[in-house]
Amino acid sequence: MAQPIFFKRPPSSTLAEIAALTKAQLVDPSRGDQVIRGLASLDEAGPMHLTFFDNLKYSDQLAATRAGACLVSQRFEAQVPMGVAVLRAAKPFHAFVQVAREWHADALRPQSWFDTDGVAPSAIIDPTAQLEDGVIVDPLVVIGPRVEIGAGTVIGAGAVIGADVKIGRDCNVGAKTTIQYALIGDNVLIHPGCNIGQDGYGFIFFAREGHIKVPQTGRVLIQNDVEVGAGSTIDRGSLRDTVIGEGTKIDNQVQIGHNVTIGRHCLLAAQIGLAGSLTIGDNVSLGAKAGINNHLTIGDGAQLAAMSAVKDDIPPNGRWGGNIAKPIKQWFREIVAVERLVRDNAAEAKGERQE
Repeated sequence: MAQPIFFKRPPSSTLAEIAALTKAQLVDPSRGDQVIRGLASLDEAGPMHLTFFDNLKYSDQLAATRAGACLVSQRFEAQVPMGVAVLRAAKPFHAFVQVAREWHADALRPQSWFDTDGVAPSAIIDPTAQLEDGVIVDPLVVIGPRVEIGAGTVIGAGAVIGADVKIGRDCNVGAKTTIQYALIGDNVLIHPGCNIGQDGYGFIFFAREGHIKVPQTGRVLIQNDVEVGAGSTIDRGSLRDTVIGEGTKIDNQVQIGHNVTIGRHCLLAAQIGLAGSLTIGDNVSLGAKAGINNHLTIGDGAQLAAMSAVKDDIPPNGRWGGNIAKPIKQWFREIVAVERLVRDNAAEAKGERQE
């Protein structure tokens, strides 16, 4: 089990208390006073740990677990070993996460890396910047003119906040992040090493005078409850703004080009590349390493498989994949057809050699 040396140790809780928190049913009520002191996976759990099971792939680990208690659905509770207390839950993993969020609230969002309380002496803050009460500024931060930062926000070490940027309340700006030409809402979590608001890739290519740079005069607008993964880049717009919609979650090392509009509650996995002037609807899911060409529209609720390359619009609720991306059923049929063709050709060649 991972040792919790970097986070606060969770409080001890009884199974009755855990059942009440998660709305799970303790199958053997006589074990209500049994104490649990931590969370662990099936294969690492000991008698003082709570674990969960909701995937048949891990049936062998369930059979061998030494956990004190296990959150499990009614369908699988008979597979829990004798001696392990059963907490019956409709959604075991959801219930497990509920406990984890209660016990490890300090892991949900970064705090000051240096236990800073207020503004570190080495931070450089322009006199015209306005910081509400409760803002934490770590060492070596630079905050420019007329910046506004809301209460409860943490600015990580070495971050640079450019002139006129506005950051809302209860946000986190990771260490060594740079932000310029941006307006950021409340409860936005920006992980370390992000670059937000630099100019986009705008040129007139192969002009007689060489590649001519186009001024990028737009902004980046990040709405409430967005999360931006470490090392990600969000270019500011050229004529219109680059917009990240409310509740969208962006993984590490994602590139978002200028003028891109991303809707609400989207999910973007790692290493995605979004070319300029894309429009992405609400509740869209994009798999890791997907690449989408410029000036396209991805409809509400669409899903894109990992490592797909997109050159056409995707309709609402479309499920696409492949290189070049197409409706996923068509992509699967083509894969099967190619595999069959290769197999038949190999068999034919083998028969010719035997003759």
